[in-house]
Amino acid sequence: MLSDHVRRIMQARVKDPGAIAAAAARRVKATSLSGEHGKTMIIAADHPARGANAVGGNPTAMADRSELLDRLCTALERPGVTGVLGTADILEDLLILGVLDGKSVFGSMNRGGLAGSVFEIDDRFTGYDAETIAAMGFDGGKTLTRIALGDPATPSVLENTARAVNELNDRRLIAMVEPFMSQSQDGKIRNDLSTEAVIKSVTIASGLGRRTAYTWLKLPVVPDMDRVLASSTLPTLLLGGEVTDPDAAFASWSKALRLPTAQGLVVGRSLLYPAGGDVAGAVDKAVSLL
Repeated sequence: MLSDHVRRIMQARVKDPGAIAAAAARRVKATSLSGEHGKTMIIAADHPARGANAVGGNPTAMADRSELLDRLCTALERPGVTGVLGTADILEDLLILGVLDGKSVFGSMNRGGLAGSVFEIDDRFTGYDAETIAAMGFDGGKTLTRIALGDPATPSVLENTARAVNELNDRRLIAMVEPFMSQSQDGKIRNDLSTEAVIKSVTIASGLGRRTAYTWLKLPVVPDMDRVLASSTLPTLLLGGEVTDPDAAFASWSKALRLPTAQGLVVGRSLLYPAGGDVAGAVDKAVSLL
């Protein structure tokens, strides 16, 4: 059975596609990237467009759009949540539902590096571009920038990320760059989450583009985050990733958020699909860290 959310969206997409642009035009924009707590709390939901639908032991958890939208709406309603990150299909669904007023909105830009593919590092820009992000009245764009020193596709990834950084900075929009040092292991791309590797990814990503006034980083929380965040002056958002131990994850986020350049959290699956299923409770706990 279709949820009320999906019925509303389907009605608009079939009968009145122009409703999406109209909703974007009348949306009340966020006055600040941070909330009353002084930090940023963004819910991420751009995973499905890269074929990354798994959560825990469920390989298709995020593929149920009705359930995903219900969870997103619950998360966005919680006090202290400042924004959302997604691809055009998801953000347009949320625009139709009218739940983005007062929120910062970030468009996901490169989703071409499909999870598990032989071309995963060749992460082409198949989502938002800076022109559309500006036209929709959004706050910025996000790039996933995996740096694989043994893969010849990496220079193109860096070049295209730099182009996105330039185009966003030219429009005074946030360029949210999520870098990793990555390598292929047993036919799969693995991100190196050692402190040294994350530091290297930060120094490389920080230098991309001809301007960085509006560039922010999106980084994993790893050991010695004080060393990681000391490697750049760019504002940094901490990502959640796949969480297996919620208590340990929350403790590590709390500690890292005390560091000067840490501006908040960007968390997706671990808050939208928490163990026990209490989305509101998981989001509230994350907000309490801020």
